[in-house]
Amino acid sequence: MTTSGPRLEIITPANFEAATGIRVRPDQEFAVSPVMQSLAEAHVHRAGVAWPRLIMDGDRAVGFLMAFLDIDWNGRGDGGPVRSGLWRLNIAAGEQGRGYGRFAVRSVAAELRRRGTAEMYVTWHEGENGPADFYLGLGFRKNGETSEGETVGVLALDQPPLDQPSLAPEPAFPAPEPAFPPGARLRN
Repeated sequence: MTTSGPRLEIITPANFEAATGIRVRPDQEFAVSPVMQSLAEAHVHRAGVAWPRLIMDGDRAVGFLMAFLDIDWNGRGDGGPVRSGLWRLNIAAGEQGRGYGRFAVRSVAAELRRRGTAEMYVTWHEGENGPADFYLGLGFRKNGETSEGETVGVLALDQPPLDQPSLAPEPAFPAPEPAFPPGARLRN
């Protein structure tokens, strides 16, 4: 199927190899886990926690994203904060700088808004080739926290960032399809 502009696809046996073939630039490998590790992590967490998607443009796999949904942020089960956000973003080395990362963030933001989430979280490794400038440029703000040594950023989903354009999908990018049909359940 060929469409105009990027779209998200659920990972299936038919596109698994394309998904696991996504590689970031070598100088970025310190900042994001490989797709195969992300898919393994999605599998071992309880159903509904991970939201992995392949980013396609026409017939080309150009990236991978994985959101996290309603997780116990502190992992203690003590009623601490429950958060959702972007867990992984891998844009293929040769596809960077073409708007696919922005599309991915917009897509996750749209899904979280659809679920009634008010804030979107992301973490990143600081460093010369890290993604800090990308996320800050999209309106994420450092909240003063770290998670497993990574900087935590948050984006309010109820309003566009004051000094940045809205993360609402642009007309050139179709809205992502819902993750699952209403009432669908993930199989373990």
